[in-house]
Amino acid sequence: MGLRELALRWADALDGVVAPTLTRAETEAMLADLSELLVAAIRGDGDLRDAHDAAVVLVAANYRDPLMISRSIAVICHDMVAEVCAPGTAEYERVRDRAVAVAAEFAAGCTGALRAAALAEQETTLGAALATARDAEVRRQLSEARFEAVFAGASVGIGTVDVTGRVLAVNAAFAEMLGLPQGQMPGRMVAELIGPANIGHAYGRFRSMLAGETDRFRVETTHVRPDGGLAHIDLSMSAVRDADGRIQFLIGVAVDVTERKQLADRLWHDAHHDNLTGLPNRLLFFDRLASAVPPIGLCYLDLDGFKTVNDEWGHTVGDRVLHEVAQRLRVAAESLGGLAARVGGDEFIVLVERCAGEPQLTSVADELRAALTTPLRVAGHPVHVGASVGTVYVVDRPSAIDALMHAVDTAMYRDKTGRSPRGPRTV
Repeated sequence: MGLRELALRWADALDGVVAPTLTRAETEAMLADLSELLVAAIRGDGDLRDAHDAAVVLVAANYRDPLMISRSIAVICHDMVAEVCAPGTAEYERVRDRAVAVAAEFAAGCTGALRAAALAEQETTLGAALATARDAEVRRQLSEARFEAVFAGASVGIGTVDVTGRVLAVNAAFAEMLGLPQGQMPGRMVAELIGPANIGHAYGRFRSMLAGETDRFRVETTHVRPDGGLAHIDLSMSAVRDADGRIQFLIGVAVDVTERKQLADRLWHDAHHDNLTGLPNRLLFFDRLASAVPPIGLCYLDLDGFKTVNDEWGHTVGDRVLHEVAQRLRVAAESLGGLAARVGGDEFIVLVERCAGEPQLTSVADELRAALTTPLRVAGHPVHVGASVGTVYVVDRPSAIDALMHAVDTAMYRDKTGRSPRGPRTV
């Protein structure tokens, strides 16, 4: 395919996502450079941080629509993987896993850059509001009109509070974020308006300002609206002092980052979970394994007879079988305090932290097998699948993850061939 063709496909995918600072030719040239970096990262020749930097470059070029992220991830996980390695080759699964990690780093870079851009805009608004408020002492009539225009028309929330904690004024954007009627807020105490559910860290910082202990703060907080809805708000507050240093009032600027946080959470979930079964994927599993609390038990499962399902009924039924198996394993694992993950194909793994010992691990393996004994009903077909299970019990935190995975994989194949008992192996 080549980097030039990748850049053209990427540019086509981003067509319609507004970037007025670039022409089409400039966009293609930029994407060709970024494609080279990302392909190298997927191949394993480059650094994963290059994906983060590529996202920052796109956001700097004014690609700030969430569509840019989803369309770019599709190019990374499909077109760029195809550029590095063809499906069915020995390296394909490794390359695909590497692409997922690259996509996750790219998504993290996008959300970070978008948040930085929003905070920069917030700083500009706060600076303008503070400058206008200070000018009011010298050129009151002109500055008040200017401030009123900024205050009323701003898309970010702006509010002022007196030194007792009583609201002086709020604009419509701030009232909407809090889920309160704008006209009913002035004259009421901040503690009364935000409610007991929201009294916490941000309110503590606010009280420090009222006490004169600090002149400003910035915090991201979760606000529970009166209707029960949640708003994630990035709040900055500053004290406005007179010529003698006395606090005259406090001014706050708020940005509703709810959609951005939801997008970040969704991107993180998609990058760390298997899209067919919804179980944690290899990336999330290995993160959990690296930080697991010992003793640790692992159960590695490989489905028996799954190839026959695909051969007789096709991959659509096969996918439904994998989904149903995953749900049974998830329920069984969670009931035993374990975490089930899909590590590829028809292979699954269950992690048990604080494992009480080999007898408990043997019991977990038996429960997982039992979860699959009842035939599955998929598209009207009764489907029988079993599982070969390999187990490993680790007393201390594992230092060599690859060796641990090799041990449990070997135990599973021994179980499949029947050359050894099904009891757990301790390493």
